[in-house]
Amino acid sequence: QVHLVESGGGLVQAGGSLRLSCAASGRPFSSYTMGWFRQAPGQEREFVAGISRSGYSTRYAETVKGRFTISRDNAKNTVYLQMNSLKPEETAVYYCAATTSVPIVTPQYNYNLWGQGTQVTVSS
Repeated sequence: QVHLVESGGGLVQAGGSLRLSCAASGRPFSSYTMGWFRQAPGQEREFVAGISRSGYSTRYAETVKGRFTISRDNAKNTVYLQMNSLKPEETAVYYCAATTSVPIVTPQYNYNLWGQGTQVTVSS
């Protein structure tokens, strides 16, 4: 089983950038499809981005396409989320998650391993 720990969250002004990291330990990291989700106060957790086991395929929510980039380094057991042009409405707790699903799936119930989350606050 993989243990996931996110980092890199913080306070940023609108239009700014942040890079989130998710470090994994345990079972071979490369056997998992990885995803980033976020949950704003009072809202449901939503899919942000996903990346295949090899890193060759990615998938994004429409709202972040062109601004966010997901990547992974299997040698370092780490997945990243580069977030540019951040908006105040993207203030949320960001979670990384892992699934053994081969396609990059979006529903959170497909992901059985989760990190503790990292807070991202975008000020206007």
